[in-house]
Amino acid sequence: MATIEARSEATPRTRGQGSRRIRVGIRRISPWSVLKFSLIFYFCVMLVVLFGLAILYMLLGALGVLDSLAQLLEGVGFGGNNFEFHGFAIFRTLFLIGFLTVVIGSALSVFIAILYNLISDLIGGIEVTLVERR
Repeated sequence: MATIEARSEATPRTRGQGSRRIRVGIRRISPWSVLKFSLIFYFCVMLVVLFGLAILYMLLGALGVLDSLAQLLEGVGFGGNNFEFHGFAIFRTLFLIGFLTVVIGSALSVFIAILYNLISDLIGGIEVTLVERR
């Protein structure tokens, strides 16, 4: 969890009007919570991208674009005389690339959280002013 320091700088308020301002400083971000959040976030992004690509692949297959592209690639000499798109192999490779991206992205996020914590010890973190309106 993030460690937050709060300093109240309440502005003078009249009855029913005005707002209260609070300055908070984010001093520490827990690398464990960043890891959990980023793993779930990047995995969800990967699933959305794979789902979108699957829809695009099915649409291109239904329109005959993949067959035309396979014939063009056969004519150029790429892949021999029987070039075919294998959907399972394509999406297996995309899943492995996506999984690797999830792991690398999560590790990078944890590294950034640790780096933030180190820098925050030197300069005091990020200060944010929150306003409560009534």
